[in-house]
Amino acid sequence: MNDKHMNLRPALLCALLAAAFLAGCGKGQDTGADARPATDPNLVVVNAEMARNFKVAPLAMQMVSTERDLPGRIEANEQLVTRIGASVTGRVTEVFAEVGARVKAGQELARVSSPELTNAQLAWLRAHSATNQAQRAVERAQLLIQADVIGTAELQRREAELSIARAELRAATDQLMLLGVSGAYVDRLRDKGQLSPYAGINATRSGVVIERKVSQGQVAQPGDPLFTIADLSKVWVVGALPEQDAASVQMGQRVEIKVSALGQRQFRGRVVFVSDTISPDTRTLMVRTEVDNADRALKPQMLATLRIIGVARQQLAVPEAAVVRDNDRDHVYVQVAAGQYRLTPVELAPASNGLRPLLKGPAEGTALVVDGAFHLNNERKRAELE
Repeated sequence: MNDKHMNLRPALLCALLAAAFLAGCGKGQDTGADARPATDPNLVVVNAEMARNFKVAPLAMQMVSTERDLPGRIEANEQLVTRIGASVTGRVTEVFAEVGARVKAGQELARVSSPELTNAQLAWLRAHSATNQAQRAVERAQLLIQADVIGTAELQRREAELSIARAELRAATDQLMLLGVSGAYVDRLRDKGQLSPYAGINATRSGVVIERKVSQGQVAQPGDPLFTIADLSKVWVVGALPEQDAASVQMGQRVEIKVSALGQRQFRGRVVFVSDTISPDTRTLMVRTEVDNADRALKPQMLATLRIIGVARQQLAVPEAAVVRDNDRDHVYVQVAAGQYRLTPVELAPASNGLRPLLKGPAEGTALVVDGAFHLNNERKRAELE
């Protein structure tokens, strides 16, 4: 009997192990059948206490003026720029103005010595002498006609010669002026017969010399731009607008200008020009505004940022605090139930006075998280990591 009991023990042990294995397998199959589906990664669920930290408001229409920032630079106002050259062919003997110098209209910038100038002065002297002779001839004729020595026809002939001589003198005077001879030198030429050895290159407007292309000893030709003078009391600020936004900017829109070199100072103007052509290299069109610059703080070629402000109108908009960036896209959190918020992608226009106009996204009246979205997004990311 004892041997039989001992033989049954291994068999009983094997049976118990087999039963335990089958029971374990059955338990695993039951767990798989009761498993829950995967959680929505864009849905954040918080408890009631944490939900009190988030402010929710319905998406609504707001008065928004669109704002658009453009890179730009300061340029001289071309309508107030003058390019000055020599009026006669000759050699430059002296240069008085340098780049950056402030000059007044009529101020002498340089001097040019020229044989052409000498010939023009001699022609003026001949015309002046001929005029004096014609004048005396008329005066004698008037005396002779009173004495009944000559007839009226002779007086008329001499008067005609005087008119021609005066016209030639005026033409010779104008020629000297064109060659850069001042009125004072013309008077000296008339009174003393003294020839001017040079022609002056004079400023035709008051302003700042922004370019000089002349040196002493250089041979100057008429039409060569030797000096460029700009009145910088008003300057242009020129920006580059992407071609896809060409329809968004109109003449007369308000513009705010910031120049990084001048710190926090702002300048204001209006759009005065929108180009009708696109640059083939940059695919942009030029936008220009005019700005007062009485204190000369704005210098040509300074870099600037133009903020073009559109007309205010009613449109759906969300506060900037409601927007979060995720995967290089803008998102907002929509409340789907108490304590439940879903990350929702949206398309938004640039910010204006703390609001982002909604281009594509939820419908009007949708409950959005308008305060605390950043912290809610951090909670979502923490839950993903867990």
